[in-house]
Amino acid sequence: MGPYNEMTQLKRKAAVVRLLQRNDLSEWARNYWGTVCDSIANNENRYNARVAQTFKNSRSGVAQ
Repeated sequence: MGPYNEMTQLKRKAAVVRLLQRNDLSEWARNYWGTVCDSIANNENRYNARVAQTFKNSRSGVAQ
């Protein structure tokens, strides 16, 4: 995870939205990707909180 970049986050969200527009997704896939879409950080504070949570229990700097 690198530093917060608004453009990168917007691109990620747009890619997930495009995926959700497909008609061939199972209910599970639609729910999964809907949750992913909702959880993409849209500001630096939320992003940094996620980074801190991800690496909180890591000893080597690699998420487990």
